[in-house]
Amino acid sequence: MDGRAGASLSPRSQPEKMILRKQLEALSVLQWVLTFLFFGLFFTLLLIYLLFTSFWSLSVLYFVWWIMDLDTPMQGGRRNERFRRWKVWELHRNYFPIKLVKTAELPPTRNYVLGSHPHGIICAGAFSAFCTEACGFSRAFPGLSSSLAVLAGLFYVPVYREYLMSSGMVPVSKRSLDFLLRAGPGHAVVIVVGGATESLDCNPGEQRLHLSGRRGFVRLALQHGADLVPVFSFGENDIFRQIQFPEGSLLRRLQLHFKQLAGFAPCLFVGRSLFFSRCWGLLPQPSPITVVVGKPILVPLCPHPKPEEVDRYHALYVQALQQLFEEHKGNCGLPSSQQLFIT
Repeated sequence: MDGRAGASLSPRSQPEKMILRKQLEALSVLQWVLTFLFFGLFFTLLLIYLLFTSFWSLSVLYFVWWIMDLDTPMQGGRRNERFRRWKVWELHRNYFPIKLVKTAELPPTRNYVLGSHPHGIICAGAFSAFCTEACGFSRAFPGLSSSLAVLAGLFYVPVYREYLMSSGMVPVSKRSLDFLLRAGPGHAVVIVVGGATESLDCNPGEQRLHLSGRRGFVRLALQHGADLVPVFSFGENDIFRQIQFPEGSLLRRLQLHFKQLAGFAPCLFVGRSLFFSRCWGLLPQPSPITVVVGKPILVPLCPHPKPEEVDRYHALYVQALQQLFEEHKGNCGLPSSQQLFIT
């Protein structure tokens, strides 16, 4: 009788397990979004508040250590493999889901500069593929260590900097990237080339990249003889809907002015609610993201590249990126008529 009772309950328990799994996936993504938006501000205010309480010594000790440790992000950071393999990131990956596609070998005997496109609102695809092991980066590219380069100012934010470094992130500064590419072979530096400007132009169903005037990553590759690799995250722009302000409006001008001052643009975006599917919220839409890593472009070592050399390899990179997009857009759910706009 006990066996029959267990068998009769099994069909009912399966949907319950599936619902629980979906809720855990949503919670894992929500904590990631909240961390991105509020983690740094929360701990900054907390440490300041503690200075005026009986726990003031905690803040003083942390800030003393923070000053002593200030150069660590510029020297490769402090990645934590246990953090990168945290089970929460598998739930995060499955929510969308996110998939990493390898198109060519990247031997660990070389260094690489990976250009990641598009920026999107929050770089969900790049984070999962290169800052965690949820998508299996180390299995796909054995011997290669990936480091996602983000806004350098974030590494001055108390406690948040530890979170960033644990995942393998580094400042997107010449000093930081030079350190990694000089440390020996086997490093894959990932740069989200479009940056804050591109984040203001990401809309569902559109593929617009800001790349024409961005040549610093090409110059960096030439200076270190690191191969250039295009990466495209199909579906990145579909997980949020951005509230767009008309060109020339006051709010649009404020966005652009803030971007020039702080290095990032304050975007207003909406997703879905955790509990009510018809309500707006901070949770991204569960739209598939496919991160396709293209073929490497062999780059010679040129410590002092001339402008024409930079232009040549920039043109080769743009051509390879466009080819990557055309070859894989059909397999990633985009219509054959979908075009890639590069400005």
